Amino acid sequence: MELHDSRVIAAPRSKVWESLLSADVLKECVPGCKEMSGTAEDGFAATVVQKVGPVKATFKGEVTLSDMVNQESVKLSGEGKGGAAGFAKGAADVTLSDVPEGTLLSYNVDARVGGKLAQLGGRVIDGVAKKMADQFFENFQNVVEEEPQLETADAAPQPAATPEPVQADAQTEEKKGWLKRLIGG
Repeated sequence: MELHDSRVIAAPRSKVWESLLSADVLKECVPGCKEMSGTAEDGFAATVVQKVGPVKATFKGEVTLSDMVNQESVKLSGEGKGGAAGFAKGAADVTLSDVPEGTLLSYNVDARVGGKLAQLGGRVIDGVAKKMADQFFENFQNVVEEEPQLETADAAPQPAATPEPVQADAQTEEKKGWLKRLIGG
């Protein structure tokens, strides 16, 4: 499954870059992440719990960062083993560039699964992989954009505006869930 997308993050490129290299930030952003440790230089070890269709599994894996060009691009590669459920592996090529609103984060994700997960079918796997990638980058955007607001006194009115997009996303997810049930996906 391949996915290409981008997001504008209202933060300077240096902050977005530092966040991409932080185990604490990545742990907050990876859907279902229970543990994350390590460094950008040595790689990260992670434990992620995910449900894919009828299969719920705990994946233990590693994420490595390569092809790093300071504050411009990085490749995040990971592989996780979920015991009897199978394995998941993937990579994301991330590039950063300046835009008037902050930083444009563009990504190309390539994900693969094997074992019982692969038996669920391409549509289910692709849908879950896309949802996880979108959720990761949405979480990442929210985490990176929230931090400056907490540090400045003039930003007090802005946190009140933050829940609206989250509620809209929750409503969208609810609608997606209803639609999925309707079409049996």
